[in-house]
Amino acid sequence: MICRQKYATREERSKLVENLIHGHNNTREPHNFEEIKLVLALAWQRGRWDRSDAGRGGYGEVLASMVDARRYEVGDEVECSRLLVQDMKDRFEMLNPTADDLAMMRDIFDSEPDMDSARRRCSGLVLKAMGFIQNGL
Repeated sequence: MICRQKYATREERSKLVENLIHGHNNTREPHNFEEIKLVLALAWQRGRWDRSDAGRGGYGEVLASMVDARRYEVGDEVECSRLLVQDMKDRFEMLNPTADDLAMMRDIFDSEPDMDSARRRCSGLVLKAMGFIQNGL
């Protein structure tokens, strides 16, 4: 409920996506990545109803893995984050992103200084392509 209230306005959703895609190490908002994962989960849950999750084979599968809690939660944090980013990256084209966003996603592992930056940028790109700014949670 807190995330739904916090990101109830288009302005707040836009600010979140902008911070995720273009944020710098010293200004990472939100600080706790668990909040971002909750926003992703809520967006994917909503996407199952309106098909903004890319439908069959899309982000509903990532959500199922997230709920299962083994793939992204058990083991080394960097490796778990890498798996989450890879799973989101693998489905990104299904969302029909812009050419610039697709190029950014393709370079996600090479262009980011650390895995937290990669998972934040990846999350922002996915939320943007799903229409999170326009549609909310």
